[in-house]
Amino acid sequence: MKCTNKMIKCRILAIVAAAAVFSAGCGSQQYDMAYKLNNDVSSFQLAGTAASQETLSTFASDLCVAGDGNVSAASLSLPDVGAAALFNLKSLDTVYARNANEQLHPASLTKVMTALVAIKYGSPDQMLTASENVRITEQGATLCGVNPGDQMTLDQALHVLLLQSANDVAIMIAEGVSGSVEEFVAAMNREAQALGATNCNFTNPNGLTEEGHFATAYDMYLIFQEAIQYDLFNQIIQMAAYSTTYRDRNGNEKALDLKTSNRYLRGTWEMPPNVTVIGGKTGTTTAAGSCLVLLAKGSDGTPYVSVIMKDSSGDQLYTDMTNLLGLIK
Repeated sequence: MKCTNKMIKCRILAIVAAAAVFSAGCGSQQYDMAYKLNNDVSSFQLAGTAASQETLSTFASDLCVAGDGNVSAASLSLPDVGAAALFNLKSLDTVYARNANEQLHPASLTKVMTALVAIKYGSPDQMLTASENVRITEQGATLCGVNPGDQMTLDQALHVLLLQSANDVAIMIAEGVSGSVEEFVAAMNREAQALGATNCNFTNPNGLTEEGHFATAYDMYLIFQEAIQYDLFNQIIQMAAYSTTYRDRNGNEKALDLKTSNRYLRGTWEMPPNVTVIGGKTGTTTAAGSCLVLLAKGSDGTPYVSVIMKDSSGDQLYTDMTNLLGLIK
């Protein structure tokens, strides 16, 4: 499936009504159209009219596009996955898509959006203090082990969030950046809408299973490709291990040593030939199954984003991801 061109030529009959919005002019002039949900004026409407030389940059002009149908390679079958997609960030081609717009539990892929909001609205050196809300009792939930009153910087917390996938630290980040989990989650959903990820909805910052918390593989591509625009996010997702010290409520140092949950970077799963996995985010819950979003590059340096959601097991996830990345030429 071919993605939209960088500049979409739109023929506009008359822009009398749109003059106040676009600062109309004569001849050949370029206009930028901001993406707004339920906007009365859209590139679709303008493209349906006839006539002048104005051009319009549409919202998806620099994004891969995955429609309702599937884009499958004849040599690849992924029967165990709920959804999967592979996007070429250079050519903007959708190389592969299966159920890319199906709403599924994202598990800890949620933390990509958590990190994006925290980096955008917080400061790496700001100090976070754990509240009573970090006491998570859900069975099987990955925890850093922070206790109420413990303190660490946002930079430290983001490393723990993305590498260890600690659910308690996600709460610590949300409260530290926005004042409450509710306000932070509202910011997550606003950012998702602004990115065009309109088929997802977040109810918490960690991805633990809740009714109404869902995303699509295509939404995760949109969110992830925005997150990798930030240097700190890129730096963290490429790390195999991380060590730091933070302080408890009495000022005593607590050491923390952790490894990434990404098997490719841990060296416990072999990358496919001629493909380098740069980094990404894992996610696993009973409801979501096994999930993974990755940034990888081919031997020519071309970057790709790949997403798999709701696979049947961890081993099957990496088997399927390796086969998906094998489509990279």
